Amino acid sequence: MTLLVVGALHLDVVLTAPHLPAPDETVTGTGVDYVFGGKGGYQALAAARLGAKVSFAGRAGTDSFGDILREKLRSSRIEVSQLQKDPGPSGMSAAIVDAKGDYGAVIVSAANLKIDADKIELPGDTSLVVLQNEIPEAVNLAVARKARAHGAKVWLNAAPARPMSEAMVQAVDLVIVNRIEAAAIADCVGSTDVLTTLGPEGVEFGGTKSPAFAVMVTSTHGAGDTFLGALAARFVAGDDIKTAIPFAQGAAALHIS
Repeated sequence: MTLLVVGALHLDVVLTAPHLPAPDETVTGTGVDYVFGGKGGYQALAAARLGAKVSFAGRAGTDSFGDILREKLRSSRIEVSQLQKDPGPSGMSAAIVDAKGDYGAVIVSAANLKIDADKIELPGDTSLVVLQNEIPEAVNLAVARKARAHGAKVWLNAAPARPMSEAMVQAVDLVIVNRIEAAAIADCVGSTDVLTTLGPEGVEFGGTKSPAFAVMVTSTHGAGDTFLGALAARFVAGDDIKTAIPFAQGAAALHIS
């Protein structure tokens, strides 16, 4: 079965520094790296690395960042026939990782805000569609409704947090958030299933907590997206969510260590 990920692509500029800068402070960094990212892209990549059949729909620019993003998807065996091309710049972010592995980031969405939902179709064997809040809700809602008509499940990674319309809530089967996002959307989700990631405390789903694996942290950057991609990979392979959670936690633990 196919996993369709519809979401944002960014080329992340990742800086390492002793600590995150305070307002008006300039911090001397120790390194820089250019990392394939965007929540949609990263989740698709994580799922593909774990053996899922993945199709990606989104939008990247005609700049050099866009060329890098397209090639990364293709070389990762992700189907990209629905990756739209925008005449402007691609999405990007700048992240700072401190000595403890924590990070802060700034995102510029650019082409990701111009995805044409009318051009997105579900591959015939799609069983799961994964969405995120880095693209407009109108796009998410249009794709979710197509997925419902197709008979596929819909997961929404409601990050970054924003108010959810009743139509969006009704169109998704599972909302995936961290604890801060969970608090921000608590009044919106109603009876929809919610999976909450709790960082080093693990994951909560269906009233049950699953403890995290204890590892030495190098960087937490991308941990949540790795978890979600791994969870989706196991789900389309036939696992239910509760069965897939420990596998996804293991993938996230390996990613951050």
